[in-house]
Amino acid sequence: MQNLTQDGQNLVHSLSRRYNLSFDAVMHMLIAVNNGNGSMAQFNCPELGGGGQWMRGGMTMVGDMFNYGLKSMVDNLCNELANGLASMQVFMPLPKGSLSSNQWWPGDLGQPFSSGAQNSTRYAIFPNRLAVEVNGQVTVYDTLDNNIGGISQQQGGNSSLTFSSQYGTILVSSLPVVSGGSSASSPMPAPHNNFVEPPAPTVFTPAPAIQAPQNLTNASSVDEVIQLIEKLAKLRDMGAISDNEYNSKKTDLLNRI
Repeated sequence: MQNLTQDGQNLVHSLSRRYNLSFDAVMHMLIAVNNGNGSMAQFNCPELGGGGQWMRGGMTMVGDMFNYGLKSMVDNLCNELANGLASMQVFMPLPKGSLSSNQWWPGDLGQPFSSGAQNSTRYAIFPNRLAVEVNGQVTVYDTLDNNIGGISQQQGGNSSLTFSSQYGTILVSSLPVVSGGSSASSPMPAPHNNFVEPPAPTVFTPAPAIQAPQNLTNASSVDEVIQLIEKLAKLRDMGAISDNEYNSKKTDLLNRI
């Protein structure tokens, strides 16, 4: 694990006392926020209700989704950690390109327009390229004509990684490998051979409207609203809808709970 500077240690100790959390819990959240480039975090911290995710200026989700006090604590903690990462040297500097540094992907890819982390996996999305690090091993994929909206991971390693695109949910392992990985020497399956190709020419249309469930009196309906908000966030990240459209629709959905 990357070592903290003196400022970083002071930050973690201070937040640990203020939020009545252990040093390890705050450190876990610091790493999660750092992996999300200060704008998001995916975490699994027992002291904060287990698994959850945070997005700066967006929504915060925790294991106990109706525990608003816990949501507020996580949101405030992550914002303070993000501010600390932006205003001071929290970690001891490492050489550019080091797997433990913020820029863990190959330098010739430039800066990603989206990145994130989950468990032992980190990903960064570039024009026509997807870089994935699993347990310290970096693989770069050709994204072909996919418009990647987000990466998700089930149990296991690389073979369980999927991403959402205009063609649906697709396995990362189905993409051609550009560099890295143990499968570079193996022939890759033809892209989308398990999916129906869209009619040519491709016409890009506005994102379809997301309909809110009519009956929100039970837990399952509330879950549907949460899932719809997550889909809205992905559409916003893809550029399919604007921030104003996202915030307006999210507010409308939350008012229905």
